[in-house]
Amino acid sequence: MLTGLVRVGTIYIPVKKVEVAAKWYKEKIGAVVSYIDSDKAIINFANLSFFLVKSKDESANFVDSNGIERFSITFEVDGLNALHNLHSDFKNNDIQVGDIEDRGHAGKNFVFADIDGNKFDVWSELSAKFKETFGENWRDKQ
Repeated sequence: MLTGLVRVGTIYIPVKKVEVAAKWYKEKIGAVVSYIDSDKAIINFANLSFFLVKSKDESANFVDSNGIERFSITFEVDGLNALHNLHSDFKNNDIQVGDIEDRGHAGKNFVFADIDGNKFDVWSELSAKFKETFGENWRDKQ
């Protein structure tokens, strides 16, 4: 019997300079750096571990069938106010951010990029499963 996948444990992000990228994530996003060497760093934020892996000229982005460069990860925040506040914080912290968008589904989104051009999405709708699992006091459990 298959038990199924339970959660995402680690996400790998290609970066050009590991130390520079780790510092950027720590200072700009508030990540905690738990390990670093010349080839990789392990950082933690958004209830996940991320490996920043030294690579050549690659990014985590991909081009869709319409030729549009896309992100591969969407982060969630708890509501429109949180989305607007984070968008403002990112802009004030000199993070490359796109406009807040209405994409025709619940909530709104914006895209931001890290120092290496890796794009990420932020959505204003915290998933029901997350709230169900961690309860309304999820902030206290971080």
